[in-house]
Amino acid sequence: MQETKHIQIKDYNYDLPDERIAKFPLAERDSSKLLVYRGGEVSEDVFTSLPKYLPKGSLMVFNNTRVIQARLHFQKETGSRIEVFCLEPSQPIDYQQNFASKEGCTWICMIGNLKRWKQGVLSRQIKVGDKWVTFSAERGPEHHGGSHYVHFRWDDSDVSFAEILDAVGELPIPPYLNRKSEESDKRTYQTVYSKIKGSVAAPTAGLHFTERVLKAIDDAGVQREELTLHVGAGTFKPVKSEEIEGHEMHSEYIVVKRQTIQRLLEHGGQCVAVGTTSVRTLESLYYIGVKLQNSPDLSEEELHVEQWMPYEYAERGEEIPVMQALANIDAYLERNGLSALHTSTQIIIAPGYEYKIVKMMVTNFHQPQSTLLLLVSAFVHGDWHKIYDYALAHDFRFLSYGDSSLLIP
Repeated sequence: MQETKHIQIKDYNYDLPDERIAKFPLAERDSSKLLVYRGGEVSEDVFTSLPKYLPKGSLMVFNNTRVIQARLHFQKETGSRIEVFCLEPSQPIDYQQNFASKEGCTWICMIGNLKRWKQGVLSRQIKVGDKWVTFSAERGPEHHGGSHYVHFRWDDSDVSFAEILDAVGELPIPPYLNRKSEESDKRTYQTVYSKIKGSVAAPTAGLHFTERVLKAIDDAGVQREELTLHVGAGTFKPVKSEEIEGHEMHSEYIVVKRQTIQRLLEHGGQCVAVGTTSVRTLESLYYIGVKLQNSPDLSEEELHVEQWMPYEYAERGEEIPVMQALANIDAYLERNGLSALHTSTQIIIAPGYEYKIVKMMVTNFHQPQSTLLLLVSAFVHGDWHKIYDYALAHDFRFLSYGDSSLLIP
């Protein structure tokens, strides 16, 4: 663990010219380029060819989260514009209940132009459907890392918070695109299989999939499962510390159905993961299973995976077989009459980490000095430079709207 904690983030830097960052997606999602890394060899193809690289009978796991229109704008009587960026629900804490709230709810938010909003209530008239609603925000105490609690209120008990976000919220496209969100982003910055609202960033590896690629995957004899990880704004948080020990990972909310656990068990505890968010969820499952081995009666909240837990378990020799870990979760869900596991993860996957469940990964090209690049490096046993050098030399497009890769270590 000490070696992992002392990784220097400067060793994960590379030169990314601005013109290589894709500002908009391609007209056809699945016509993007596909870099294939297989056992140390790099080649390229087109994304529609992805199914031919997947082993027949394998299991592919997708993150079905849906991006919410999380940016809200208010104007003070003085004229100052305040932006409120909803990060995660606080009251009610459950996403579905919060979105269904009538008349009021509380979120943890980042606030733009914070110094202009010391106190008081901001309010605006908004149109939801065919009626006008008075919508207000009151700044609460600081939460953590510069975020604040914000209490929202509105004067119509027929209107839900989800309807308010849909009516006046703005889609939070990544800051590195350096442009305002456009109407087209509402469609292109969602995966075609997104269902469960809650993310403030898209699981971008999924943006390349189309109905025809999904059908081709089914036709190739590959099974599909979905889980939910609501991507937080922390996914864009740069590593500011020299060593990664000083970087605090953001916590993210996950939901995995019991059916998905059972499907993993049927596939020997192995799968192909679409995107780093699916990877983080799947690998977290293993450590949840280890926790249950020692303490089978924990609450779902107590099953939270802490940042350094994988390395601590490995150091103490407390690891168990993958199938045992997954069986522990299945038994836990059965005992408690639960159809799905609801918990959270803060896992950091960096060189020194040993993957348990994910055997192949579909992912985009990530920012220099990011935790996502560390995750990829751990997966390809340090060979990330070869992949990124190839992508830069062969005109691949980078980041959220960029091209894709299939990694098979």
